[in-house]
Amino acid sequence: MATIRDLVAAAASSGEIDARHEAELLLGHVLGRPRAWLYAHAQDGVDVDAQRRFESLVEARRGGRPVAYLTGTRGFWTLDLLVTPDVLIPRAETERLVELALERIPVDKDCAVADLGTGSGAIALAIASERPRARIVATDASPAALAVARANAERLGLANVSFAGGDWCAALGAQRFDVIVSNPPYIAAADPHLGQGDLRFEPVSALASGNDGLDAIRSIAAQARAHLEAGGWLLVEHGFEQGEVVRALFSTNAYTEIATARDLEQRERVTLARTPLRPLRMS
Repeated sequence: MATIRDLVAAAASSGEIDARHEAELLLGHVLGRPRAWLYAHAQDGVDVDAQRRFESLVEARRGGRPVAYLTGTRGFWTLDLLVTPDVLIPRAETERLVELALERIPVDKDCAVADLGTGSGAIALAIASERPRARIVATDASPAALAVARANAERLGLANVSFAGGDWCAALGAQRFDVIVSNPPYIAAADPHLGQGDLRFEPVSALASGNDGLDAIRSIAAQARAHLEAGGWLLVEHGFEQGEVVRALFSTNAYTEIATARDLEQRERVTLARTPLRPLRMS
């Protein structure tokens, strides 16, 4: 009978997957155990059925399928989220968007927040977990994505999030918010990266947006003003080369206090701005 150590070593030696880390995640998933447990039980034997299931997952990973889709989960912020091929896999750089939003959402006051294109619900649920007094509306045009987000909210016991179907601000109706956040698709439709790595398996609608990748951000920048309170904040994640053009889009739509924040790798990642504190005077 193969041991845990044997199986991890064999999978990691192939060079086709990200060595030990991914092998341990896949075996831990099969056994229903955390990675730390695997280390403590490295000499334990693994029954034939579990070994076969593990080897099947390793083979799928060697074919390029993302680990998150194979295990059905991905960690984000402090949460363990369910993910399926219907949603974008949450990424660490998006936690920067959450950090910036939390800086603008009070801990001790009621606040209305919208998350446009919620996918798995990662951003909305991270905010909900940190700001229990916030009322959060999470939207998505994909019914399948909303089903995943709802399942995550129920699983995590976060009752201060509601869900609405529709394209960007169209799902908000006449509601107004103090903060609107979004991680929209921002890759150009013809970008060759869409045919590489994990992106091959993720929903194209959550990745690509028009010839220059900016169609969704244009829509959000134009529409969000009507759904923000005076002095409300709009925060949008984008590609690291798009900061300048996103700032220009925000300026065109008469936002104020426009700035772009960098991620941990010092790349421009999130552009944020406010609506004017007072209505604009007509000349």
